[in-house]
Amino acid sequence: MSEYKAGPFLEQINVPEDLRKNFSIEDLPQVSDEVRQYIIDVISEIGNSHFGASLGVVEMTVALHYVFNTPYDQLVWDVGHQAYGHKILTGRKEAFPTNRTKGGISGFPKRSESEFDAFGVGHSSTSISAALGMAVANNLKGEKERQHIAVIGDGAMTAGLAFEGMNHAGYEKDANLLVILNDNCMSIDPNVGALRDYLTDITTSHTYNKVKDEVWNLLGKISKFGPDAQSVASKISTALKGSILKQSNFFESLNFRYFGPVDGHDVIGMAKIMEDLKDIPGPKILHCITKKGGGYKFSEEGNPTQWHAPGVFNKDTGEIVKVVPKSPQPPKYQEVFGHTIVELAEKNDKIVGVTPAMPSGCSMNIMMKAMPERTFDVGIAEQHAVTFSAGLATQGSIPFCNIYSSFMQRAYDQVLHDVAIQNLNVVFCLDRGGLVGADGATHHGAYDMSYMRSIPNMTVSAPMNEAELRNLMFTAQHEDMGPFSIRYPRGKGVMTEWKTAMQKVKVGTGRKLTNGDDIAILSIGHPGNFAQKAIEELKSTGASIAHYDMRFVKPIDEVMLHEVFSKFSKIITIEDGCLMGGFGSAVIEFMADHKYSAEITRLGIPDAYIHHGTQEELWADCGFDTKSIVKTIKSILNLAEKKVSSNVG
Repeated sequence: MSEYKAGPFLEQINVPEDLRKNFSIEDLPQVSDEVRQYIIDVISEIGNSHFGASLGVVEMTVALHYVFNTPYDQLVWDVGHQAYGHKILTGRKEAFPTNRTKGGISGFPKRSESEFDAFGVGHSSTSISAALGMAVANNLKGEKERQHIAVIGDGAMTAGLAFEGMNHAGYEKDANLLVILNDNCMSIDPNVGALRDYLTDITTSHTYNKVKDEVWNLLGKISKFGPDAQSVASKISTALKGSILKQSNFFESLNFRYFGPVDGHDVIGMAKIMEDLKDIPGPKILHCITKKGGGYKFSEEGNPTQWHAPGVFNKDTGEIVKVVPKSPQPPKYQEVFGHTIVELAEKNDKIVGVTPAMPSGCSMNIMMKAMPERTFDVGIAEQHAVTFSAGLATQGSIPFCNIYSSFMQRAYDQVLHDVAIQNLNVVFCLDRGGLVGADGATHHGAYDMSYMRSIPNMTVSAPMNEAELRNLMFTAQHEDMGPFSIRYPRGKGVMTEWKTAMQKVKVGTGRKLTNGDDIAILSIGHPGNFAQKAIEELKSTGASIAHYDMRFVKPIDEVMLHEVFSKFSKIITIEDGCLMGGFGSAVIEFMADHKYSAEITRLGIPDAYIHHGTQEELWADCGFDTKSIVKTIKSILNLAEKKVSSNVG
């Protein structure tokens, strides 16, 4: 049983059917208040969770489950940051305090977790395409009465995939699809771009909204004259939008029936509107205005980016609890990137920064503040970010395109086709490389070393510490480098004194960190620090362990590998990336190509989707944390009293 107490109404709701059967529409405001309070009570204590987005859609969530017959009617949440209320109302109230912890419920909707999670999400802008696919499939099955609802934020609407889904949906006139646009002017950071300006025009035009309301009130009075009132409404609405807003309605140009904007915090009003929309066929969009963090004083009045995922906080005062370390701590890798790119850009006026809607997350906001004219937030549009960077590079700019590793997957064709084929000097800084922790399978940056090393002309690198990150960034800015990938993990590095003098690294060279005779460790990136600790722990055993920080996956240091294979018959490779086609695979390929023979044990992420937990828990599960490395070396060298087989091979 959960230690958190639900309100008297929420206590009675285990599944949405309870909400629909036991409560009237007049009860929905109290249900909403209790859902919001439950989210605040739990998240304020457990931290490690998203917050503002779910608070902003509480009323919308309650209205959706009250009006629609979920799970038969299918509800798709875009990204999933805003789905906590949905989880609480769909059988996971008691489990909610386990949110994003190992063995607990996922922080995102997940099909294997609940029948109410119609589609698994984590990356933005997938909801419209998915819900449309469901609608078309159910039409083919003869289930045309089923409703399909995609809830998408205005930030996610900027992605090309959302436009593609809408463009197709407008053609599928029989598709029973409702898109709910949650418009709060935010993704994680404030939204950018022309769509934001367009939505702002709609939502802030008092003349349009006043006249629209008067027209709808009038139509309500004359609706007794028959169905022609609906066509009159459509014509008048179109005329209003065209004349008052001085532009046609974007959504209606894609054959969507547009309704709104409406108050997304008026749960009774939204329930009534949704009930009416159920009877209108074809694709339609309901534009709801919400406030991120809505209903909680401190998140409403505070920095919305900070309240996106605030950690532990005092729910009564709004004070975010920050643990002050007793001694100086290493910085986060993202902060090292943010400060270093400014240092480089001050000396090299060709450098520009590009990020797809993550300036705070990747610390590009540091350059954005220092050099706003040379920093570009392009919205949630990774494909565009890459091709935009390619265009910049053709004209002599040196773009540092910073994208999370898992999100770079969305722009793979652009990396291949627009950057690498043309051998353009675009620097890809892949933040969150490796296991990221509580966000789970949708966000782990497991694949970048594998997918990048298969691309001709691409340099693939990973720094072991902050100084190496700075050196690689310094190296990548040189104009003869071509496409250059630098991947680094989520979280802190290892150096408190990290502002080192930068120097150019010879591409394709590694570093020998320790000498040894019994076994060689080849590591790439941050896990090299785990290997160093393991070697220190094994000193008392007398084991002689050599350690090589390879630094580059491609081109790999062949001189160093010849040295390793000429001397060692036992080799361990370590990577915070997928074993399939990754760094260890590159080492084995070298061995085969040069006809060496050795016993190679590969430690890394296995061929499976890794679920959520802390980074430390997941490193241990995958067998490449310090303890696992010690265990593996003992097993290979038979140092333990009883031989123990490696848990990853």
